[in-house]
Amino acid sequence: MTTYKIKEIFYTLQGEGAQSGRPAVFCRFSGCNLWSGREEDRAKAICQFCDTDFWGIDGENGGKYNAGELAELVISMWPDPQVGKPYVVCTGGEPLLQLDEPLIEAFHQRDLEVAVETNGTIAAPAGLDWICMSPKANTEILIQTGHELKLVYPQAGAEPERFAGFHFNHFYLQPMDGVDVKHHTRLTLEYCLRHPKWSLSLQTHKILGIA
Repeated sequence: MTTYKIKEIFYTLQGEGAQSGRPAVFCRFSGCNLWSGREEDRAKAICQFCDTDFWGIDGENGGKYNAGELAELVISMWPDPQVGKPYVVCTGGEPLLQLDEPLIEAFHQRDLEVAVETNGTIAAPAGLDWICMSPKANTEILIQTGHELKLVYPQAGAEPERFAGFHFNHFYLQPMDGVDVKHHTRLTLEYCLRHPKWSLSLQTHKILGIA
């Protein structure tokens, strides 16, 4: 029986992209294929701007679970299964290192709508209800079809033009956070105005101070 390593699980509002503002249970998988998650390894990481703690299984509701256990825990965090569509966002790290069809089916059996936030370097399993792909520079992108492409901007080597021909319903640029976030926000605004295929995504959960 497959065991899934989970950093944390929590109930909040989606803060980014097309589903921004929607209540969701976030299930953060441990591990990533672009960075170990350890600060001492950041200089060697393929993605050096990640600001998420996905190392280990020591976060809120973190641990090791089989598919049934994980699905039961996730649905138990939804306030009222009779109100609204229960929604789980599988994130990381890189969730597709672990997320598979048996787990997706376990979620579906509990009437959960299943979303994934992925860097696009691993093929997606069947059955996902929402695919948000966030490409990173210096990677081979295998997922070129989905619901939402959300590109952190600017990234040398991951310019929006590289992905404009992909098949997604929504195209978002999101200013890179950090000490230069004001400058990056201005650049993102200017790019979106010049190229209306792209819309602006802000990290509203940071603005609001929620998880």
